[in-house]
Amino acid sequence: MEEKDHVREKLLVHGHGDQSSDAEEEKSFWRKLMEENKKLWVVAGPSIFSRFSTFGVTVISQAFVGHIGPTELAGYAIVSTVLMRFANGILLGMASALETLCGQSFGAKQYHMLGIYLQRSWIILSVCAVVLLPIYVFTTPLLKLLGQEPSIASMAGVISVWFIPVIFSFVWSFTLQMYLQAQSKNMIITYLAVLTLGLHLFLSWLLTIKMALGLAGVMISMILASWIPIIGQLGFVFFGGCPETWTGFSSAAFKDLWSIIKLSLSSGLMLCLELWYNTILVLLTGYMQDAEVAIDALSICLNINGWEMMISVGFLAAAGVRVANELGAGSAKRAKFSIVNVVSISFFIGFVLFVAFLFFRGSLAYIFTDSPKVASAVADLSPLLAVSILLNSVQPVLSGVAVGAGWQSVVAYVNITCYYLIGIPLGVLLGYVWGFHIKGIWLGMLIGTFVQSIVLLYITWRTDWEKQVILTKERLNRWYMRDKEVLGGNTDRNEVA
Repeated sequence: MEEKDHVREKLLVHGHGDQSSDAEEEKSFWRKLMEENKKLWVVAGPSIFSRFSTFGVTVISQAFVGHIGPTELAGYAIVSTVLMRFANGILLGMASALETLCGQSFGAKQYHMLGIYLQRSWIILSVCAVVLLPIYVFTTPLLKLLGQEPSIASMAGVISVWFIPVIFSFVWSFTLQMYLQAQSKNMIITYLAVLTLGLHLFLSWLLTIKMALGLAGVMISMILASWIPIIGQLGFVFFGGCPETWTGFSSAAFKDLWSIIKLSLSSGLMLCLELWYNTILVLLTGYMQDAEVAIDALSICLNINGWEMMISVGFLAAAGVRVANELGAGSAKRAKFSIVNVVSISFFIGFVLFVAFLFFRGSLAYIFTDSPKVASAVADLSPLLAVSILLNSVQPVLSGVAVGAGWQSVVAYVNITCYYLIGIPLGVLLGYVWGFHIKGIWLGMLIGTFVQSIVLLYITWRTDWEKQVILTKERLNRWYMRDKEVLGGNTDRNEVA
């Protein structure tokens, strides 16, 4: 009898122990989730807002140019949507290599290396910007060679020269943003973005309307809007904002450049293939019957999609930083947890917007146009827009995971296959051969994006994250330098334990 009571008591104790353990585990999970989301939003919030601000500067400039004249607007549209997207894609893509290196080094507590990687990126991206210069110097003859109307080509040539200082601002703005967000110190970028947006609106009005400087007024304001935040960020970095990671300029920045160049080139290729994909959609639409209505409707849809993409790109940056930090810190488990968390949050936001755009359909078009014909075309395209938004909530985040892990070259091959061997050929078949017109082109390209998302999901799911931790450690060890080497002392390498 006593034995039975003893067994019963033992079972009760164990039962209570299991319940206590489950409760503690659940509490631990929610605490871990809150901590992860705090780290996530510290990067994602400022990143989203700063991208809204950058996009807003372009929209404000276009609005003021549109009131100057149709030729100026057409020239600005060509330069901003084709030439600047080309430069933006290359430079932003190459700068994303810095996101990988800074994020992983910060996680590994190799703080002084962040400043070295930043300087190396300045060197590489500055050379790249110089290589791109002939396109902007010889814009007019290039456009005339491609059959563009001479008056628009001439105006585009004038505007593209004004854009040269903006191109060089990308070198600093992209790299500084990657450097600061790797340390979760990008609130300074948000404050400067608010200041810049307000200042650009005021200066555009003052210079263009009150002082009647016309196109020159808009472009001067845009150049100032590009460089003011950079001066603020440099001041923050140089004068004590990043005491652990910025130790001053060093000749060590010129070492191991080839390794960084290779990673930068694969990063640039990966992002360019994504950014140019939508540009090809617009170009293909230009050959449709009733192309004017089709392009107007598509441009409205892409404008809405562009604003939503700022959220997705913000999560891309956050995913890259979180994965890089955790891999650098040597925690495969936390890296996987951060991936599941950021994909889930981004997908939830995308799903809410997906339902909203299905509900409102063409009514949103009247924000941009008074034409019932264009609004009807937008309503017809709204289901495709909604699906695009849903896919955008997952695909860029997975690209961010790839940046954080340093898989840029792998994703570049995936993008070539899914976008250019599946998406575009399918779009041409559906749009031109099978007669589905603009919807066919867009649907084909959405299928390419969907396939790419599935492939990236599969790669992420099947990845051995413990092995990724080892690979990250090897990469950081290979490029690591001692503090005294950075300051110009010993040139021996030091392997990190």
